[in-house]
Amino acid sequence: MPRTPNTQLTLLLEAAGWGPAQFAAALRGVAAEQDLTLTVHLTTVRRWLEGTQPRPPLPALILECLSRRLDRRITAHEAGLTRAPAQLVDPAWEADPMRKLIHLTHAELDPHRRALLGAGVLTATAFAVPAQIRIPAMSEGPKRSGRRATQSDVEQLRAMAPVFATSADQHGGQRMRAALAAYLAHEVTPLLHRPAPAPVHHGLLAVTAQLALLLGSMCADSGHHAMAQHYHQIAARLAADADDHTTLAIALRTMATHAHDLGQHTPAILNLAEQADQHARNAPPAVRAYTTIHLAVLNAHHNPRAAVTALARAEHLHTQAGAEPGPFSSYPAGALHYQRAQALATIKDHTGALTALTTSLRLRTETERLPAALTRARLAVTHLRLGHLEPALTHWHALLDAYPTLHSVRADQSLTAAIQHLQPHQRQAGVADLLDRITELTSPAR
Repeated sequence: MPRTPNTQLTLLLEAAGWGPAQFAAALRGVAAEQDLTLTVHLTTVRRWLEGTQPRPPLPALILECLSRRLDRRITAHEAGLTRAPAQLVDPAWEADPMRKLIHLTHAELDPHRRALLGAGVLTATAFAVPAQIRIPAMSEGPKRSGRRATQSDVEQLRAMAPVFATSADQHGGQRMRAALAAYLAHEVTPLLHRPAPAPVHHGLLAVTAQLALLLGSMCADSGHHAMAQHYHQIAARLAADADDHTTLAIALRTMATHAHDLGQHTPAILNLAEQADQHARNAPPAVRAYTTIHLAVLNAHHNPRAAVTALARAEHLHTQAGAEPGPFSSYPAGALHYQRAQALATIKDHTGALTALTTSLRLRTETERLPAALTRARLAVTHLRLGHLEPALTHWHALLDAYPTLHSVRADQSLTAAIQHLQPHQRQAGVADLLDRITELTSPAR
């Protein structure tokens, strides 16, 4: 049957100033950010314009690409993608965070629904935080009869955060993700629907935000970036509704970090980091150091002088931090120096970055197994960039020693990157052996 030309998509491409080839290139770029490989070319786009409907996840990528270019949210209907699947989770900030959290955590426990959600696309528009994050329209859901929630419930939930965080640091987020989703679905969200005094309810909201943040980071470590974004956004909303500016600052900083790790360091992401820093202004020094150091990382892409100033401020704040343990009350020194290295590398101070990474690795604790492995990966790349092949090989071998205990997409990607970096040096002594070892450890039989 003859197809009907997609005039709506044609008009949007004209408004964007893109021809078919340019649009195809932009789509491949957005997909690459999210670890997706697309075979989309000029002829592919022409078929869409002639009326062929793209298959998932292409509709979501098309809408995201056009939304970024036109700086507004483009819907499937507006783009003429009439067969595009409906969004399983509303990415808007106005959407009820509790409903989203219940939907997502239950979907995590259903392999089919989890696969559908995992195929989602991270959206840049969701990084545009509204001026008023606390949105009164939030529905708390029906209050159940029976036992009232108490401060003891808050403390019990808070005690679980270090358990999940430590496991993720030791082994990666993939293995613990389902357990945390089940805990949120079956233990945490029911408590939020119990009658409780306002301080207790706010405490429950705040600790639920922290657990949602941890689950979001586990999803990011699993390569499911759209789901990570949903959880981070939910955490920010819950923290705002709890009037907990410290947790809100951590949530906004986590969102900015996630975007930066995917290669996004636009002014919008810098603004997100700035908002995190503003919300942290009355927080403990450890949290202020946490937000300020990432502000330095993002400023390095825009204003190197501001980045250096922020680095000094973050280091000073860190010296004032207490020794209180916990994933939301402390900031490891190794993590601070790792981010310092990121900022210095961006402003082309590779020697300074090498020193910061060396310090970071030395300060990593026994429980920071995954962060230590990722630090070694960055150390290896930095040494290689400076022409130090032998120490680079040493760090990659050490990463491979830890790799069998890690279940992390970031660890997988660091080895894929190692292969790319080592290809030009494969005739050098020791390189072939390392490449063989990487191939053996990353084979599907692992």
